[in-house]
Amino acid sequence: MRILFVTSNRLGDAVLSTGLLDHLLRAHPAARFTVVCGSVAEGVFARMPRRERTIVLEKRRYGLHWLPLWAATVPHWWDLVVDIRASALSFLVPTRRRAVRRRGGGHKTAQLGSLLGLDPPPLPVVWTDAADEALAAALLPADRRVVALAPTANWAPKTWPAERFAALFQAVRQAVPDAVPAVLGGPGATERAMAAPLLDALPDAIDLVGRLTVPEAAACLRRAALFVGNDSGLMHVAAASGAPTVGLFGPTDAGEYGPAGTCTAAVVSPDGTMAGITVEAVLAAAKGLTPALPWRDAA
Repeated sequence: MRILFVTSNRLGDAVLSTGLLDHLLRAHPAARFTVVCGSVAEGVFARMPRRERTIVLEKRRYGLHWLPLWAATVPHWWDLVVDIRASALSFLVPTRRRAVRRRGGGHKTAQLGSLLGLDPPPLPVVWTDAADEALAAALLPADRRVVALAPTANWAPKTWPAERFAALFQAVRQAVPDAVPAVLGGPGATERAMAAPLLDALPDAIDLVGRLTVPEAAACLRRAALFVGNDSGLMHVAAASGAPTVGLFGPTDAGEYGPAGTCTAAVVSPDGTMAGITVEAVLAAAKGLTPALPWRDAA
């Protein structure tokens, strides 16, 4: 059985789609998969079981990027095409069955689950290998509680002020004395610049900005005692890894894009701006997610 899975160019949306793939892997244990995604999202699927091929969709003007994709997929007979992008490609390749996203409301995972009639929808997953886990073990201390902080996003109005991330961590460390900060961000100069103020404010932080692949980041986040971050791809990786995840939402919709995982919370600004989110509100959400941590009252 061969399955063609057309997913997003964006990291967060691609992570959210992994729940569907995980369902298909379990439902069709002999199937082989071809994944179509953007270059930013490619790493999400790097360790996926039974992945035969990843086709990276490079954007071109006038939609011409679809032509080489069609040429690469049309020679094959597919047993199932799943297309979360609702592209014309799904109707231009031979397949026994297709599942194409339709417009709908609710959380993104529910929208995706409806493609295959799955209710409740499957939660996103992360795939890592032994090398990723070994790197995470080498980078993060085993005798400290790692608090992962992700101060970057793909749009400046989605970012919580760096000084509040720093104040949050200091409040956490006062309550959990063995906490150590780890700062994460994507590759490139823009992400580095966005993370720099927080790294300057927390000189003892473990600097992981731009230094990890997606599977390596997932392995590190799996070891975190707590993750706090803006609405971003890393937030979705953290939630899928199983880390206690607090996502911060100002101008974006937590109802559609809130973190999806087994231990998650969204802190939503009362005024639609990230400045409207207080350190106290985030700390309360963190405590609510992690009752097993040895929280003590701040002095």
